Amino acid sequence: MFKHIIARTPCRALVDGLSEANLGKPDYAKALEQHNTYIRALQTCGVDITILPPAEDFPDSVFVEDPALCTPHCAIVTRPGADSRRHEAELIAPVLHRFYKNVERIVEPGTLDAGDVMMVGSHYYIGKSARTNEEGAQQLIAILEKYGMTGSIVTLEEVLHLKTGLAYLENNNLLAAGEFVTKPEFQKYNIIEVPVEESYAANCIWVNGKVIMPSGYPNTRDKIAALGYEVIELDTSEYRKVDGGVSCMSLRF
Repeated sequence: MFKHIIARTPCRALVDGLSEANLGKPDYAKALEQHNTYIRALQTCGVDITILPPAEDFPDSVFVEDPALCTPHCAIVTRPGADSRRHEAELIAPVLHRFYKNVERIVEPGTLDAGDVMMVGSHYYIGKSARTNEEGAQQLIAILEKYGMTGSIVTLEEVLHLKTGLAYLENNNLLAAGEFVTKPEFQKYNIIEVPVEESYAANCIWVNGKVIMPSGYPNTRDKIAALGYEVIELDTSEYRKVDGGVSCMSLRF
């Protein structure tokens, strides 16, 4: 069960965020409204929420998941793979010290976006991607092992981040899309396959028994609901334009 959430209000510079989606620029007013709705959904999950102020120098700073990883035993300040996001790690570090005695760091030449990291119990799957390199992944594994946890590397071939195509919903249920459906390391889980045309829905979050997912993907929604979860659907259209999804906008621990 999660007790705490950290989120950051989107800045006006969000309209200039990194994007491979080619869906146009976000509408800031609409993005702000969608973020407020996201926070309200999290408030129904029985968690304490810390909302950080907008950081105008960093267009992608609403995506707090990437510069930090929160585990039960320590927090890790990452070293994001995109140069324009590198200093977001320094923004998030002070708030992590409010909650954690032990705060570790990924250091040069390692790069790590925590959007490439999926927690399953005490094991962490780490996507080797355009943003997370081998050195960063190995540094993370060493930190995890220091605190009695484990990690393993998954090579990505098609998507930006590991959690672009995966979401662990607890209770051995794994939502998976695209290349992850057939990867050997995930076959021990109950895989809920996301249809190709709904692949964006693979990025969702389990929060204390509820699943928060993007709206507009009825096939995936019905599969999740059939497992007994309460499903909360949210419009995240403006964040999709800058390669963001439901998981990207919060740290959950």
